[in-house]
Amino acid sequence: MHRRITARQSIACSLAACMAIVAAPATALAAGEKQQPTAAAQKPAAPAAAKPAVAAAAPIPAEVRARVVAKLPGAAPGDVGPSPVPGLYEVTMGGLIVYVSADGKYLVSGNVYDLDSQVNLTETRRNAARAKALAAASESNMIVFGPANSKMTVTVFTDIDCGYCRRFHSQIADINKSGVRVRYMMFPRTGPGTESWVKAEQVWCAADRRDALTRAKKDGVVKSKACGDAAIAKQYELGSDLGVEGTPAIFTQNGDYIGGYLAPAELVQAIKASQKTAVAAR
Repeated sequence: MHRRITARQSIACSLAACMAIVAAPATALAAGEKQQPTAAAQKPAAPAAAKPAVAAAAPIPAEVRARVVAKLPGAAPGDVGPSPVPGLYEVTMGGLIVYVSADGKYLVSGNVYDLDSQVNLTETRRNAARAKALAAASESNMIVFGPANSKMTVTVFTDIDCGYCRRFHSQIADINKSGVRVRYMMFPRTGPGTESWVKAEQVWCAADRRDALTRAKKDGVVKSKACGDAAIAKQYELGSDLGVEGTPAIFTQNGDYIGGYLAPAELVQAIKASQKTAVAAR
């Protein structure tokens, strides 16, 4: 099976490669920048002391939308919006946010900060876009552990063979007891057609997905009738759109990508800090 790459994923991959090249010098220019979480645990930034000023958005000319969309495969007119920087327009595709000049000639990838309030405006917008995408995802396309009335909910993109994913799931009972509901989505890091992908399919096609996931993460045998990989492909594509690179990838309800593996107590602390930050940014 060949790996299916969407136009949006292609753009994201290209930007990721560019950012990897400039990562070292960029660090000196933006010392306070929050790095994209990977499998290592990352903690949310502290709440900002002040809120950024929001200017009234002027209507975007149709010709500007057309030029930007023509330059970015996979972008739709509705993806183009105003940005905090005069002369640039914001393009949001899933969890990917870039800035494009009105003539469609220049693209800027990176974070925009309000120097007066010290707020990362791009991260705030990125979290909002992620939250919207996660809220739109049906739980029928997830494997959920924890009651619906839990105090906190996270969406976790997981890989059957990922060591830290297995460690995280081994503590799922404690995580639930701490008041956190976990919504799992599959993200086989090795991609379609690989062993991890096939295992994800087997779990998804099982009559009891929760039990099958637990057994699979313990290297147990999962027997199920083939039901196709459409669901896994959809989950994988959403993870890619949201910027998932390592697993487990943990997202809060407000779209904050809080990192990789976290112990139950650390997870609760990270969620509460994320919620506090989100409230302060409103």
